[in-house]
Amino acid sequence: MTETKRIRAAIAGYGNLGRSAEKLIRAQDDMDLVGIFSRRSSLDTDAPVFPADSAAQHADDIDVVLLCLGSATDIPEQATGWAELFTTVDTYDNHADIPGHRARMDAAARANGHTAMVGTGWDPGLFSVNRTMAEALFPSAQQNTFWGLGASQGHSDAVRRVPGVQRAVQYTIPSDDALQAARRGDGADITAHTAHRREVVAVAEESEQERIREQIVTMPNYFEPYETTVEFVSVEEFEKNHQGLPHGGRVITTGDLGGSLSTVEFSLELERNPDFTAAAQVAYARAAARMNRSGQVGAFTVLEVAPYLLSPIPLDELIARDV
Repeated sequence: MTETKRIRAAIAGYGNLGRSAEKLIRAQDDMDLVGIFSRRSSLDTDAPVFPADSAAQHADDIDVVLLCLGSATDIPEQATGWAELFTTVDTYDNHADIPGHRARMDAAARANGHTAMVGTGWDPGLFSVNRTMAEALFPSAQQNTFWGLGASQGHSDAVRRVPGVQRAVQYTIPSDDALQAARRGDGADITAHTAHRREVVAVAEESEQERIREQIVTMPNYFEPYETTVEFVSVEEFEKNHQGLPHGGRVITTGDLGGSLSTVEFSLELERNPDFTAAAQVAYARAAARMNRSGQVGAFTVLEVAPYLLSPIPLDELIARDV
């Protein structure tokens, strides 16, 4: 397969992820940035900015929209509306709701001849692919996923949506003991909740802090039932010590192959989480646009996408490079 037609891409939302996506779309040889949809009238960019409520007017000019929206509320509330108008790609990271999100997006996209790529960050996303591939290698696999040490975009966004929170970041911290147990093949009893703890650093008025703390630690799917601590700091301390966005993680899979133990480990060390998340989103945007052109409509997860569709390099050349 040779892809020659350029992909016309747009961005919805212009936070950390949206800014990273803009930078990376501009770096692609096969993509053009049509513009950015925002509810704000003025953005710090030289790209065209369109009001979010004018999206329908641009439907014929765009091949794929990258939904750079928050997972806590924006994606659940807005993503299907975008899928009715465009082929889309999102980085929705609420693991428990991915099946429901896929079903909702499938209905919206299929009814309008569009393609919706869902959950395309690194977890869910690249880790999802690695878990499936590694687990398939072993008759009886033991698998553990670890996140961190780092700042989670989705969880930080969820905290910032709590009323009264002025600024916030959430750090995910894996257990060293759990990591070593997984590598030895002794991770059968490890769960995500026991292998990690979550630390939230937030800025809020003192009178609001206890209510906010309770609302965070009991938030389903994001913090409950993890061991979670919430620290409140001043604006000055937050700006000095909590502005970076590193992250990372690993998937460790072990299995017995007839008496020999084998381990597959996939790991990421990210200096800036939004940049890498956007990189995955841009690659899957390429795949979504190509799939839509070939008549594949509806919603798809990363598990349903042929790897060559992610690359700007033609398939024949990719195959030749591996000979």
